[in-house]
Amino acid sequence: MPDAILPTVTLEQGLHALDLLGVLAFSMSGALLAVRKRFDLFGVLVLGCVTAVGGGAIRDTLTGQTPPLFLRDETYLWVALLGGVLAFAFGERLARFERTLRLFDTVGLGLFAASGALGAITFGLGPLGVAFAGMLSGVGGGVIRDLIANEVPEIMYRHDQLYATAAAAGALTVYLLHGLVTPFQAQLGGAGMVVLLRYLSRRGWARLPVRRLPEDG
Repeated sequence: MPDAILPTVTLEQGLHALDLLGVLAFSMSGALLAVRKRFDLFGVLVLGCVTAVGGGAIRDTLTGQTPPLFLRDETYLWVALLGGVLAFAFGERLARFERTLRLFDTVGLGLFAASGALGAITFGLGPLGVAFAGMLSGVGGGVIRDLIANEVPEIMYRHDQLYATAAAAGALTVYLLHGLVTPFQAQLGGAGMVVLLRYLSRRGWARLPVRRLPEDG
């Protein structure tokens, strides 16, 4: 009996650990932006937490899972606060490295999009619903972060750096892998797809078309 239970427990722990890693990554991403904007400690912690749990809260609300997961399991908030504290303490060093900020953001995007996709699959959504829920889970916190920091959300104009599209593709990857591999492997595959597309777009090898209209006058 213990042998039969052990794989399930290990799987749940693995998925939970990936979720928390995404929370930490997104929290540090948002908190580092707050440090760059010269927010005080409270502002840094708020922006870090909003970035970390905002997307998941939107996803849970849309799928009727209320209250959102971060309120049902405060571990998510504690990890988000930890990321904010780390960014505040070492932000002066970390903010010098733009790649660090991008890395945290990409890791968080991939893990959250994949985890949102798994939640949507469990809820019984189809491929489009899974892609949409995973995308919202991945980009929702970042959009709220940019609005609070008085920045135009990148997903609205950075056609040369796939973001929301990468999140949707990662979520769809999870949907396609689900049933063929374990949920843990599906989540890793979806997150890996996001990271790959983000890398290709930053290298200039993948981008979305832009419709340009002639200038007035």
